[in-house]
Amino acid sequence: MQMVEMASRVLLSGAGGLNAAKLGARPGGLLVSVTRCFAASSSRRREDSWFKSLFVRKVDPRKDAHSHLLAKKEESNLYKIQFHNVKPECLEAYNKLCEEVLPSIHVDKYYPCELVGTWNTWYGEQDQAVHLWRYRGGYPALTEVMNKLRNNKEFLEYRSERGKMLLSRRNQLLLEFSFWNEPVPRPGPNIYELRSYQLRPGTMIEWGNYWARAIGYRQHNREAVGGFFSQIGNLYMVHHLWAYKDLQSREDTRNAAWQQDGWDEVVYYTVPLIQHMDSRIMIPMKTSPLQ
Repeated sequence: MQMVEMASRVLLSGAGGLNAAKLGARPGGLLVSVTRCFAASSSRRREDSWFKSLFVRKVDPRKDAHSHLLAKKEESNLYKIQFHNVKPECLEAYNKLCEEVLPSIHVDKYYPCELVGTWNTWYGEQDQAVHLWRYRGGYPALTEVMNKLRNNKEFLEYRSERGKMLLSRRNQLLLEFSFWNEPVPRPGPNIYELRSYQLRPGTMIEWGNYWARAIGYRQHNREAVGGFFSQIGNLYMVHHLWAYKDLQSREDTRNAAWQQDGWDEVVYYTVPLIQHMDSRIMIPMKTSPLQ
């Protein structure tokens, strides 16, 4: 109250001879106006603080790399995800070429890698192929495969023909979250959803902490296939891979999660960590281990 009275005196002293009538105030009206001003200012500060919390987050100091804290310890699997944007008129020929060559690398023990899944995007970016590879043994396995493929005539011919069919391509190297199951082959038919999240720098640990609990809400229909975070390529990128029988099953499964205590809290606290998110609905190619 004392602060309000002081503010009233300051306003009066700076009013330049303004009287109560000019201020449109009855006796005590100026005090009420100043009080309302302080209340409105305090409310705005609270709103600003909440609004800024969505964009500015304190990053706790860490003494270890994110990859050491979040990835599986018992295995040193490295994943590569490839996005190929295909010329629309070449998509059928591209798929046929992939189905002829990629499975041969997958089954050949000479190469320490496995084709986890290969898809065409159905909803999302059109005329696109997505390939997910696993390298058992981490970066040394990746290097070994790349060196061996340079001497694989069939693969070199495949890459040359593939280049004529593509508009663009990009890839990322990924690690898998410790709390997700490793992707394993599954029978079909299924559709797959790849949900990709660009996180705000410094929030990966926070994301992992929430999703380590959240994944328990999303296992009832075996829809959780794999969860990964980027190491090379777009950084602070997370990919969640889900499987559903069809689009209606997807809708029902996602709605059911909201009926479980705790799911709403996970969503509430993880949404502010996201800068951008994207969803692809994908159809497996004929030779994909994930059908």
